[in-house]
Amino acid sequence: MAESGGAAEGPVRLTSLAHGGGCGCKIAPGVLQQILAGAPASAPFASLMVGTETSDDAAVWRLNDEQALVATTDFFMPMVDDPRDFGRIAAANALSDVYAMGGRPILALAVVGMPINVLPVETIRRILAGGSEICAEAGIPIAGGHSIDSPEPIYGLVALGLVHPDRVMTNRAARAGDQLILGKALGVGVLSAAFKQGRLDSAGYAALVGSATRLNTPGPDLAAL
Repeated sequence: MAESGGAAEGPVRLTSLAHGGGCGCKIAPGVLQQILAGAPASAPFASLMVGTETSDDAAVWRLNDEQALVATTDFFMPMVDDPRDFGRIAAANALSDVYAMGGRPILALAVVGMPINVLPVETIRRILAGGSEICAEAGIPIAGGHSIDSPEPIYGLVALGLVHPDRVMTNRAARAGDQLILGKALGVGVLSAAFKQGRLDSAGYAALVGSATRLNTPGPDLAAL
């Protein structure tokens, strides 16, 4: 069996504290549909360009003729054990939703839930530092956030961005014959599953982190074409 890369420095593995990691901890679409089925329909808002109807990556609110606000929240539990890598992956995942809509991030708020009595303060600090590192790469600040004492480690961002109203990219705009441009390689979920089973070598781990921390910055430029 290959040795997994990126082991945590402390005695507690981050992945051992979570029942699921990354997007694998999301509520299943079918279950979520059942939960939301009885929710009352929201009132129409003239400025809401993208809401919940089309399952897009983010909401979009028209501010004026030249600007629309892109807003998204994305957080999850660890898919790796290295605190810095976990923070970087979670932050990149959240910011990528803004880029996917054709927007450019302007600021973020941190969403933090940590088992305070289990994880050392330094480990939590490194998770947040990893998130800040990715935001700095995107050229934006983490301007605040919210934290709770949680039995499982959770980290992510509320990400806000701007886009021209005429350049918003949505799922409903896709047409047969359109070219698909992948912002990163497929297969991160497979690598993550292999890591949790102790079957991922150091090269595989490097590929996992390299892909999962890559920002899909070409999104706004592609939206302008």
